[in-house]
Amino acid sequence: MQDLPPIIPAGTQVVSRLEIRGSQGACVHPRGAVGIITRTPCGHETHYLVRFPDGFEASLIKEQFEVLKQFKERLGDGPAAEGFDLEPHVIYRCIVGSRAYGLETDASDTDLRGIYLAPAEMQWSLFGAPEQFEDNATQSCYWELQKFIVMALRANPNILECLYSPLVEKTTPIADELLRVRESFLSQMIFQTFNGYALSQFKKIEQDLRNLGQVKWKHAMHLLRLLITGAATLREHRVPVRVEQHRDELLAVKHGERTWEQVDAWRLALHRDFEQALAETKLPERPDYETANGLLIEARRHAVKP
Repeated sequence: MQDLPPIIPAGTQVVSRLEIRGSQGACVHPRGAVGIITRTPCGHETHYLVRFPDGFEASLIKEQFEVLKQFKERLGDGPAAEGFDLEPHVIYRCIVGSRAYGLETDASDTDLRGIYLAPAEMQWSLFGAPEQFEDNATQSCYWELQKFIVMALRANPNILECLYSPLVEKTTPIADELLRVRESFLSQMIFQTFNGYALSQFKKIEQDLRNLGQVKWKHAMHLLRLLITGAATLREHRVPVRVEQHRDELLAVKHGERTWEQVDAWRLALHRDFEQALAETKLPERPDYETANGLLIEARRHAVKP
């Protein structure tokens, strides 16, 4: 088997070797434009996502760009700037996915998620701060703090699970403060996001069943888990990420050991329970935007070096 070429890490500045064109075919950036890699290829994929200073993003293969450092060295333009070193700016990192849920098996990957605080120089630059860096080679994704906070306020399930992951690998004083006030992000909006997403996805599963005669059982399992977690969050005022008490039944669904009729009956019961939890919850209708905004401002001040 032929070895895959090494992955260029997220955060690396690159130079385009061709014109960057938009959806209508018009030239958005000329050949030689500089961008920054924000997402790396996954598996046998070959495309990188490159973000340019105006925010435009293009999907490029390795042959369509050159690392800026190598470009400068080739032209003899003196010492070249290194790519952005993400790790020193990571303020929080945790494990999510099956290992955090208590649903892991021997074949489970270790999925890392985290938050980085963009340095002031990056915020002020023409590039701005990328909202996220995603490295598929290491199964990791990091959101810039502001993006993370905005998604948490919108009750994004993946983000809220990060705040309550039982498997935390790295924290800083800023992250400790974020965790201290994490209940500020919880509100009745959880019902709309968790339950609404599950409803829409179960409709797609039913459509696949009608058209293709098959069910994506792993996806169905995670939707059931999402409904269980959402209802429990409304009742407990925290996100109970671990669902090992349902492990056997959920894994049976994942492995296709339950009929669709059984799965459908379970999910309908979970929807009803979720509605009951909404009727009884003491969580506020809206999250605490003021606390979240104050935390972000303090973090930005911290990022400005004296």
